[in-house]
Amino acid sequence: MSEGGDNDILEMDYVSETESDGVLEMGIKYGDEHWALEFLPTYQFQPEGASLSKVEKAEFNNNPDSLFFNDGIKQIDFVLVYEDEDKKELDKKKIFQRRKRRREFFEASLMKMGMELEVTRSVVDEKLLFVKVHMPWDVLCTYAEVLHIKMPIKRNDISTTSSPFSCLTKHFYPSVHLIAKETEFFTAPFEKNRLEYFFMEDQDNFFTPSTRSRMAYHLLSRAPYEVRGPAIKLGITKLLDGGVYKAAYPLHDGRFNVRSKEEKCPNVRYLLFNEWAHPKNFYKMQPLDLIRKYYGEKVGIYFAWLGFYTAMLALAAIVGLGCFIYGYKTQDTSTWSKEVCDPLIGGQTVMCPQCDGECTYWRLNNTCDSSKKLCIFDNFGTLVFAVFMAIWVTLFLEFWKRYQAELEYDWDTVEFLEQEEQPRPEYEAKCNYDRVNPITQEKEKVPYTAFGRCMRVSLGIGTVLFWIMLILASVVAIIVYRLAVFFSFSKQLRADIKELEPFKEYVTPQMATSVTASIISFVIIMVLNLLYEKVAIWITDFELPRTKTEYENSLTLKMFLFQFVNYYSSCFYIAFVKGKVVGYPGKPVYLLGEYRNEECDPGGCLIELTTQLTVIMGGKAIWNNIQEVLMPWVKNLIFHYCTRVGSEKVTPRWEQDYALQPIGKLGLFYEYLEMVIQFGFVTLFVASFPLAPFLALINNIFEIRVDAWKITTQFRHMVPEKAQDIGAWQPILQGVAILAVATNAMIIAFTSDMIPRLVYYWSFSVYPYGDHANYTMEGYINNTLSVFDIKDFSDKSRPLQTPYWFENSTTCRYRDFRYPPGHPRQYEYSIYYWHVIAAKMAFIIVVEHIVYFTKFVLSYMIPDVPTAVRDKIKREKYLTHVMLHEVNLKLVTKNLKPVTDNILKHQEDKEEETNDLDF
Repeated sequence: MSEGGDNDILEMDYVSETESDGVLEMGIKYGDEHWALEFLPTYQFQPEGASLSKVEKAEFNNNPDSLFFNDGIKQIDFVLVYEDEDKKELDKKKIFQRRKRRREFFEASLMKMGMELEVTRSVVDEKLLFVKVHMPWDVLCTYAEVLHIKMPIKRNDISTTSSPFSCLTKHFYPSVHLIAKETEFFTAPFEKNRLEYFFMEDQDNFFTPSTRSRMAYHLLSRAPYEVRGPAIKLGITKLLDGGVYKAAYPLHDGRFNVRSKEEKCPNVRYLLFNEWAHPKNFYKMQPLDLIRKYYGEKVGIYFAWLGFYTAMLALAAIVGLGCFIYGYKTQDTSTWSKEVCDPLIGGQTVMCPQCDGECTYWRLNNTCDSSKKLCIFDNFGTLVFAVFMAIWVTLFLEFWKRYQAELEYDWDTVEFLEQEEQPRPEYEAKCNYDRVNPITQEKEKVPYTAFGRCMRVSLGIGTVLFWIMLILASVVAIIVYRLAVFFSFSKQLRADIKELEPFKEYVTPQMATSVTASIISFVIIMVLNLLYEKVAIWITDFELPRTKTEYENSLTLKMFLFQFVNYYSSCFYIAFVKGKVVGYPGKPVYLLGEYRNEECDPGGCLIELTTQLTVIMGGKAIWNNIQEVLMPWVKNLIFHYCTRVGSEKVTPRWEQDYALQPIGKLGLFYEYLEMVIQFGFVTLFVASFPLAPFLALINNIFEIRVDAWKITTQFRHMVPEKAQDIGAWQPILQGVAILAVATNAMIIAFTSDMIPRLVYYWSFSVYPYGDHANYTMEGYINNTLSVFDIKDFSDKSRPLQTPYWFENSTTCRYRDFRYPPGHPRQYEYSIYYWHVIAAKMAFIIVVEHIVYFTKFVLSYMIPDVPTAVRDKIKREKYLTHVMLHEVNLKLVTKNLKPVTDNILKHQEDKEEETNDLDF
C-alpha cells in the first residue's frame, strides 16, 4: 500500500493569515459568517513537524457506571476507540505506524483546540484503547456561540390551558413521578459576553449532555490529522473509514435495565426503556421532550411524526374496518354474486378459454368463491371510504404542520437558519475554486465550478433514470412470467392438485399465477433495493452537497423515486393495465407477438390487486422486522459470546457501549423510508384494500416500540443532531396525497365493477335497454358477458380439448361489452361500452374536482401555526430584543463614561479658572 493511499480523499487547502509562536492561525468560515481567530481562540492547528502533546493515560478505576474522567470531575463528552499499533503484525508495521502518526497528530490537534483527553486500556481486550474526550467550559461557550445554540433566558410566563379531557388521557401518559414535565423557558442564541442574562442554575448542567456531544462532534469533524505544506487533512469520519479509529460515539448515561448508583447519573436511558421502549408501554404516549433531550431534535422529530401518524391512522383504521365488515356481511346478499353462484345462471354460463390451445371452456360458477370475496372489497362502502381517505390525508398533513410548529417552538428550532448548520467536512475538504458569495459579496471557496456542478447533477439524474428503467424492465419480465405461467397452470394445475380436494376449488390458475408472481416481484424488489442503495449513496457523495440536510434531502429524493417505482409498479400494472387490452376470443392481443395478454377474472382485477398489496405489505413488514430487530440482537449476542472470557471482569461504561451495534451513517433515513412507503400503500390503493390502514396501525404500534427498543438497547448512543422538521419527506408526503386522489378515483372507475353496475342499475336494467319494470341488479352478469361463436376461433386460439358437457354448445361468453355474432357490427363495442366509458370519465372528473376543492378549503381554513405558538414566538423575540437593548445600553454607558468624566472635569477646571480670574 502506498504512503498516501489511505484516506487521501479529504484534503483541504488553507491559506494562513498569520504565523506566530509555531502555531498556524487563520480565520474560520462558518456558513455565511467569517470568524476571526480572536473569536475562536481554541481553533488552532498543529504546524507540520511540530512536537506533539501526548494524551494522559489512566487505569480503569473499577467504577462501571462512571461518566467522568478518573478525577470524577471532567465529564466524558465523546469516546474514541483504536487498536494499539505496537501490538500489530510485523509485516504490516508500516501501515500501522502511519495510522499511529495520524492518530497522534489528531489527538494533539484536539488538545491544541482546547479539548482534554484521557486514554484507558480495555479490561477485556488489551489491544483496545479508549480515548475519553472532555470539553472545558471555555470551549463549550465558544462553540455554543459559533453554532447559534439557543439557551434559556427567562421562564415562560404565558399561561397554558389544560385539556378538558386530561382526567381521561392522563392514564395514557408516562408516569409524571418518573418523567416530570420540563419547565418551559424563553430562549435566545448564546453569547459569551452576555452570560449573566442567561438562566443558569448550575454551570455543570447548563449545557445538556446531548448539546455537549454535538459540539464535541463538530470539533472532531474538523480537527486535522495530517499537514503537508498547504494541504491539511481533517475529520474523524475519514479516520474511521481508514481504520485509524475503530469507533467514535457519545456515551449512554447508564445501563438500560439497571438504575445507576452514581450520584451524578441522570438515568435517562433507564427511564426511556421502562417508560417508552418496553413493549408494556404500547398504549402510552411518548415522552418526546425526554427523547429530544437525550437523542437530539432529529430523533425526537422522527418519533413525534411516527406517533402522530399512528394516532391519525386510528380513525382511518376504524372506518376501513367498518367498510370491510360491511362488505363481509353483505357478500352473500349481493345480487351479482348470487347469479355467479346460481347453478341455473352461473352453472349454465359457458366461458371462453383464457389462453390459446391448452385452455378449455369452463363454467362461470367456478369463480363463485372469488366472486364472494370480491364483494367484500368491491362495494359502495369502498367508494365512501376512498373519499374519506382523501379528506383524511389532507387533515393529517395540515394538523401535522400545526403540531410540528409547536415542536419547533418548544425545541428552539423556529429560526433554524442555514448558517446554523455548518458545511460538511467532505464539502469543505474539496473547496478549491473561488466564487463571490451572493449574500456577503465576499470571496469564498467552493468545491466545483458551475459547469462541474451541472455535470455532477446530470450524472446523478442519468443514473437514477437508468435504474428506474431497470425496474420497469423487471416489471415487463414479471408480466411475461405471468403470461407464460398462466398458460402452464391452465394446462396442468387442475390435474396436479386433484388429490388436494379441500384446496382444489380455491387454487385456480389465476390465483396461482397471481400469488407466485407477487412473491417473485417482492424478491426482485428487495434485491434491487440492496443494489440501488449503494449506487444512490455513491451518486450523492459525488454530487457533494454542502450541508448534511442538503445531503439527506438529495439522497431522500433519489431513494424515494426508485422505491416508488420499485414497490408500486406491479400494483399500477394490475390496477390500470392488466385486462384492459385483451381483444376478444377470436382476435386476442399478443405481447411481443407471442404471449397472449392476461385477462382479469369475470369479477375484475380488484381481488388480484388486493392480493398483491397483501403480499408486498406483509412481506415488507416481516423483512424489516428481521433487519431491524433480529440482526442487531444476533450480532450483539455473538459479540458477547466471543468476549465471554472476560465477562467476569468489571467493564467501564465506554466499553459496554462499544459492545453495542454502531448507528449507520444515514441514521433514521431507512425508518422514514419504510413509513413513507407504507403511507403510499395506505393512501394510493386504499380503494382496493380498506384493511390497509388497520394493518398499518397494528404495524406502527409495534414499530414505535421496536424502534425505541432498538436504539435504546441494541445500538450505541447516536450523535445528537439539530432538525427543524422532517425535511424532504414533507413534500414527498404531499405529493403522494395529491396522487392518491387520482389513483383511487381511477381504481374505482377502471379496476372495480362499481361504475358498470351503476350504469346497468340506472340505465340498462329498465326501458328502453332493459326488460325490468323497476331499477334492479338482476340480469347484471348476463348483461356484462358478451357472446362469441366458437366457429370464429382462429387456428392458434382454438382449444385442443373440450369438456364432455360442451358437446352441443355453439357459443361461449367472455367479459366485455361487444355486439353478438350475427349483428351487423358483430364483435364491435356496444352502446353499453360507451355508456360505461362516459360514466367512468365523468366519475373521475367529478370526484377529483370535489375532493381537490375540499382539500384546498381545508388547507386554507387550518392555519399552519397555532395562535398560542405565534404569541409565544412574538413574546420570545420581544424579550430577546429587550435583553440586547439593555446589554447595548450598558455597553454604550460603559464606553461613554470616561468621555463624560473628562468633559465634566474639563468644565470644572474652566469654572475654577473663571472664578480665579474674577477673584
